[in-house]
Amino acid sequence: MMSKRKLQKIMTMPINLIFRYLTEKTRIVVWLYDHKDLRMEGVILGFDEYMNVVLDDAEEVNTKKDTRRPVGRILLKGDNITLMHAASNSAAA
Repeated sequence: MMSKRKLQKIMTMPINLIFRYLTEKTRIVVWLYDHKDLRMEGVILGFDEYMNVVLDDAEEVNTKKDTRRPVGRILLKGDNITLMHAASNSAAA
């Protein structure tokens, strides 16, 4: 029989997720606004209320050519960010 307990969904605020990526030093992938074939991958060093993000150990990933170019430490303006997610282990290797 099914339990009569109600499951409660917890909403996560975007800033809280970004802060978790920062504190756990999670490697993330950032999709860029006007460049559908380019992604930036790195570890968040800092961010602000405009979603400007500093990435360390960053790489430019071209999904069309399947290439990766190291760029080091960069600042991404929030206007250029479409989506952020944790990088999978297979993508980081």
